[in-house]
Amino acid sequence: MARIELDLAHAYGSNPTQDSDYALLPLKMTFDDGGAYALLGPSGCGKTTLLNIMSGLLTPSQGNVRFDGQDVTRSSPQARNIAQVFQFPVIYDTMTVAENLAFPLRNRRVPKAQIDKRVGEIAEMLEMSGQLNQIAANLAADQKQKISLGRGLVRPDVSAVLFDEPLTVIDPHLKWQLRRKIKQIHHELKLTMIYVTHDQVEALTFADQVVVMDCGRAIQVGSAAELFERPSHTFVGHFIGSPGMNFLTGQAQPQGFCLADVLLPWAAATGAPVGQIKLGVRPEYVRLVAPQAAGALPMTVAQVHDAGTHVMLTAHYAGQTVKARLSTDATGLQFGEKVWLQVLSEHSCFYKNEEIVA
Repeated sequence: MARIELDLAHAYGSNPTQDSDYALLPLKMTFDDGGAYALLGPSGCGKTTLLNIMSGLLTPSQGNVRFDGQDVTRSSPQARNIAQVFQFPVIYDTMTVAENLAFPLRNRRVPKAQIDKRVGEIAEMLEMSGQLNQIAANLAADQKQKISLGRGLVRPDVSAVLFDEPLTVIDPHLKWQLRRKIKQIHHELKLTMIYVTHDQVEALTFADQVVVMDCGRAIQVGSAAELFERPSHTFVGHFIGSPGMNFLTGQAQPQGFCLADVLLPWAAATGAPVGQIKLGVRPEYVRLVAPQAAGALPMTVAQVHDAGTHVMLTAHYAGQTVKARLSTDATGLQFGEKVWLQVLSEHSCFYKNEEIVA
């Protein structure tokens, strides 16, 4: 296992002069020994570039990579002792499951007795003990991806296991099983694991710490709760959650938040700077209140979606939109109906120039 420290930037072209020239803008980041991390962001944000720099498949154009304090910037993946699981299963189809799992150890000339013991342990962990003698070509995609994972885990001295969107080719109903298995293995082996994905459910359920990325920047690093409750940037608020955070542009005044001709009074001191500002509130924290209720926005219903366990309401006021996750009691709301929504609470966040106000 290893503590991975990054202090780098990367551009695929020569002589980068502006932010758009960089695949990764300058960043400093540490992945602690034994931690479970996810790199989360849309396609093209730099996740895979960062992962390939950590594995040694790519050398950063600026800066360095350190494993346990040792500079490995120009070291090969083999020298770093990295295991990488790719988007598509990388296995030997003509070999059995056992032969695939044993291959990394045979290359290192490990004694056969030790190989058999270790293969048995990993197969049991992956719930593949009954398939050890099967030819890999005959297995389903999720089973093949388990073999790829097992080949990375079979070496007991591996520094870190890196995953590059490993569940993309897996059937949706099997994804949760494999994701649960990866999480279980992390708890058992305490390996440093870094998981690249664009799927927030995968990232938030696997990782203890999630790195949210966009346009080559690491925008926020935090737990699932921190990213949900206090997104540091409006991008994180939009990206995390389904649907994402509501943002309402208005004026912060000493008395409260003013949106068009409605003043929403502060319940307590907020520290929000006076002037134009964005109010951020999750749909889960928007409340439907009685008509004419103090501190509520009079909004017009645009859409009501009955999801069975809850109702997702979309409403408009003064050219701005609010989505609210409500109880099934709200099913009877009709298009064009006027409703009053409470958007200001202790869960509200405020943003100036897209950054959260401390």
